[in-house]
Amino acid sequence: MKTVKSLTWAIKQNDDNITLQFIGELSRDTLLPLWEQRASFLSAEKRNTSYIFWDLSQVSRIDSAGFALLCDFLQYCQTVVKQEYHIVLKNAPSQLFTLADLFGLSAWIATFVQSDGNN
Repeated sequence: MKTVKSLTWAIKQNDDNITLQFIGELSRDTLLPLWEQRASFLSAEKRNTSYIFWDLSQVSRIDSAGFALLCDFLQYCQTVVKQEYHIVLKNAPSQLFTLADLFGLSAWIATFVQSDGNN
């Protein structure tokens, strides 16, 4: 029996903060819908916000394709959108750090990871 793999996301706004919550697998088998809707997904970044929290607490798996897309989104938000806000990865799974190590991006990813004591 084949396991159904899926990825969904939700956008929640609270005052001047936005939380993007990913649910499911961030993998090559589930990325196409996210990639196809990237314009609407990333439009959340254009709102008047101070913080954008990317909640990864319900991500069950990240593969290299999912990691690459996540990095692409982070890079886009960091350089293209050009607003004064902070992007914060919350509840990052250990797979994210393992992939960051493998690709030599640990220090860069660490700049987005929420430290203890923050929102």
